[in-house]
Amino acid sequence: MSTKSHVGMEQKVCPVCGQAFDTGTILLDKRLRNSLDRHTVTGWDLCPEHAALWKKGYIALVECDPQKSTFTGGTIRPENAYRTGRVAHIRTAAAARIFNIALTGPVAFVEPGVVEMLGQLQPEGEHES
Repeated sequence: MSTKSHVGMEQKVCPVCGQAFDTGTILLDKRLRNSLDRHTVTGWDLCPEHAALWKKGYIALVECDPQKSTFTGGTIRPENAYRTGRVAHIRTAAAARIFNIALTGPVAFVEPGVVEMLGQLQPEGEHES
């Protein structure tokens, strides 16, 4: 028996934590073909937890292994990032002072060691993640 249907629940994947989450949107195949899974992933978006941090002025620094990630034109897409599991959230204003480039989005992929280095700069007891 096929598990496909003409109706499905939309899910997005968080580029920070990599977890799929329900968006609350119902998907409908307009031709009424059984083409949708019960939970259908349609792209990338921040999960509620990381979206709340972004709204508070934090940017997520996601550590990735450059040897296992795929770069296109010097940049990396979320689906091509091999995450190490280390994440730091820092204020956008602080990121502008620390890094030589403008970080305009809610997520930046960084090399191994950056998250640890930032943890050493911050006074004890003030770590976000």
